[in-house]
Formats: sequence, structure tokens, C-alpha cells
Amino acid sequence: MSLPVIAITVGDPSGVGPEIAVKAARDPHVVGACRPVIYGPHTPEELAAFPAGEVSPASAHAAYAAIVSATNDARAGKVAGIATGPINKEALSKAGYPWKGHTDLLAHLCGVPKVAMMFWSDRLRVVLATVHIPLSEVPAALTTESLLETIRLTAASMPRFGFAAPSLGVAGLNPHAGEHGLLGHEDQDQLMPAVWRAREEGIDVRGPFPADTLFVRASRGEFDAVIACYHDQGLIPVKLLAFGRAVNVTLGLPIVRTSVDHGTALDLAADAGRAATADAGSLVAALDLAVALSSRA
Repeated sequence: MSLPVIAITVGDPSGVGPEIAVKAARDPHVVGACRPVIYGPHTPEELAAFPAGEVSPASAHAAYAAIVSATNDARAGKVAGIATGPINKEALSKAGYPWKGHTDLLAHLCGVPKVAMMFWSDRLRVVLATVHIPLSEVPAALTTESLLETIRLTAASMPRFGFAAPSLGVAGLNPHAGEHGLLGHEDQDQLMPAVWRAREEGIDVRGPFPADTLFVRASRGEFDAVIACYHDQGLIPVKLLAFGRAVNVTLGLPIVRTSVDHGTALDLAADAGRAATADAGSLVAALDLAVALSSRA
């Protein structure tokens, strides 16, 4: 059998993305599992055009072009999936792009209305109900309908990860999941109705549960995935357990897209002018998962 072709986008060329892309593409494990193809500037000659370790609109433009090219090739069937390097949200904004990151950009490029960000690891899998918004805006954004859509999307996506009948847990927004309204009303008024409606549709989902114990329960195998209310609530536990080996996956796309679990590390890229010190482990894990997911399409 021929190996699947997997695109690697370098992310922001002012960060560590090009370095880890080259390392991952040469990794013997990766080469044995797929044919990696790098999209975006990654040779010393190409990288000389971008400032190392700085927030740069020029770097954002290069990152965007690589993502668009790889996405187009994935949609055309020229590559079996995409593993993306980290991009810089501030640079994207300074370059005039309206997207906060890969997730909403890829949804736009693929023309899909609903996507979700999942962080996958062996011990814990977390899906975010809200992503890159200020914490003060989370309660208003976390409506019954939006949470129900995330639960449905998660349940529909999990079989591709090997969970034919997934068990899902929903994390509470407030301490103690609101303590029956004593510590906040959102859990009772917004989250609980979404869980009830999903259960009526036959989805195995429970909650909302206090977040301080739910992630422990899930890491011990009680739940196949946790739906977290906001960015840091979900990412702190998964990165604590598996940082550098966790994989960011976009659910709801018509293509396979995985990514690293870290940012551009501009400070690391600036040291000694991109000294080769960045760990490519998360990108290798992302490529591994992209290969697995592409075989289950």
C-alpha cells in the first residue's frame, strides 16, 4: 500500500514552526507512516525574509498562504490530511485578518457553519464549547443551542477516534456546577437543558459536573471525552497530563486537520536566531493522528 500524503504547514515563520516542521518531516517514525510535504517557508534562505522571534504581519501573510494552499489540496484530494504548525494571533490581527486562529479560518475556507476544537491525548480528550473569546463573554456565548450543537458534533465525531458509542461528560461553568443556583444560574438554565435534549436524542452524555473532579474522572476512563465551557478550563488539564504529546483536532471539517498543542514560542525562535532547540514531539503526534484519521475516512 502507498503511504498517505500529509501536508505540514509551517505556521508563523517567525516562530518555531518551520524548525519543528523540518524535524517532523525527517523523523523516521513519520517517514515510515506517511509522505510528509511541507507548505510554507522553511529553508534558511526562505526564512531570511522573516524576523525571528517577532510579531510580523509579513509572517502572518506567509502562514495564511500556506494554510490556504494546503486546505485547497486537501479538499481536492491531493493530500490525505493537514498537520498545522502554530500561528500567531496577534500577527494575524496586525496583518488585517479577521480570524482568531486556525479553527475559524479553516471553517471559513471549507464553508462549514459549525466546528469545534478538540484536544486529544491517550488519557484525556477535551472539546471546547467556546474558544478564543474573553472570559467575561463566555456565559452569554454558552447558550443551550450552542452547547447542544457541540455535544452533537462531538458524539458524531468520536467513532472516527475509535469510540463507537462514546460516553461524554459536560463540565460545569461555575464552581460546583452552580450548586443548584447558589453559585450561578448558567449551569441550570443553559447547560442542563442542552444535556437533557442530547440525551433525548440518544447521546450518552451526562452533566454538568463540577469541573474540578470531572477531568480526573475522565482521565481514569469514566468518560471518553469532556466538553469544557471555555478555553483554559479544558486546556489546562489536558496540557498538564500530556503537554508536548497532545494533539489539537478540528471537528466538523470535511478534511482531516490536526495540529500541535503549543504556540509559536517566539522567544525560543529569537534565541541565537532560531537555534534548533524546539521539540517536534507534538507535531509528530499530530502527524500520527492525521494518518490514523485519514485511514478511517
